[in-house]
Amino acid sequence: MSGASRPKLLFVHGLWMTGAEAFAFRRRLEREHRFDTGLFAYRTTRDPLEAVAERLQERVTELAMRGSSGVHLVAHSLGGLVVLACLEQFGASMPPGRIVLLGAPVRGSAAARVAGSIGVGQWLIGPSAAEALVSHRRRVAPAGREVGIIAGTRPVGLGRWFARFDEPNDGTVAVSETQLEGACDRLVLPVSHLGMLMSPRAADACGQFLREGRFSLQA
Repeated sequence: MSGASRPKLLFVHGLWMTGAEAFAFRRRLEREHRFDTGLFAYRTTRDPLEAVAERLQERVTELAMRGSSGVHLVAHSLGGLVVLACLEQFGASMPPGRIVLLGAPVRGSAAARVAGSIGVGQWLIGPSAAEALVSHRRRVAPAGREVGIIAGTRPVGLGRWFARFDEPNDGTVAVSETQLEGACDRLVLPVSHLGMLMSPRAADACGQFLREGRFSLQA
């Protein structure tokens, strides 16, 4: 299958990241699942959420105009909030495509809330990301979109420096913070927040959902 005829996928990275951390994840989706993947990059601590969402809409529309019938979106952490904000603003005019959210704190981030209350945390996160992670809570999946959720339960990550989790978590985001009402399917894996991007199992589950609208793997 040529790159032009493969289904298109755009990866949206998370806080403090550039997308390079998802190289192996994207590569597996290309080799094993035959997707044509691209990267959407933004300044995670400086760019306002609404402005990033608008740029994402422009990028998705541009990809769709190159002959693709749709564009799938895969987003890690803060990137998931970017995707949901984009669909909230522009969903009616965007091309079709499924969505997979990886460790995205759609119900707000306790770690970000605590970090934002102290000086060093405010500096590290930045005002734009802090507002998105604390204030922009979403409980319901966007209408007309098939959304899959992957969450982790290996508690290794920077978030534990700020928040004290009393529930299953991936070291940065609690499993309960990833819950989105109306999502088509949900998968919980024994991976950390960053480790899920190095996990072949997570990548394979992502590929299956993008093809079929459901996960077949079990935790």
